[in-house]
Amino acid sequence: MFKVIPNGTDRLDIELSGKLNAEEMKVALDELVSKSQNIENGKMLYEIIDFHLPSLGAIAVEFSRLPAMFALMKKFDRAAVLTDKTWLKKVSEWEGALYPGLEIKAFNRDQRTEAETWLSD
Repeated sequence: MFKVIPNGTDRLDIELSGKLNAEEMKVALDELVSKSQNIENGKMLYEIIDFHLPSLGAIAVEFSRLPAMFALMKKFDRAAVLTDKTWLKKVSEWEGALYPGLEIKAFNRDQRTEAETWLSD
């Protein structure tokens, strides 16, 4: 499951759980692009509830859309990632280095208040 929920005019809340296949990845990325269309200097709160590696088809879809994803990420200044997996925290923060101008910080899932405060600063 991949849900994109607008939260005000400059923020998206994203929930990820389970395993995504190619079709679900297409729908998720289309929804992400659509719901971020009018955002500038945006924020994202990304909650990873139950992570499973996506299918190979889903990964192929994501790679095929990398140029669009780079353009999309320019709309955002900050992203907070909520996860209880240490390796996902490290990968998330490392991923921030791939997107100039986007700062990504990882938090435990029980630190939602701290993550929201960080996004607001």
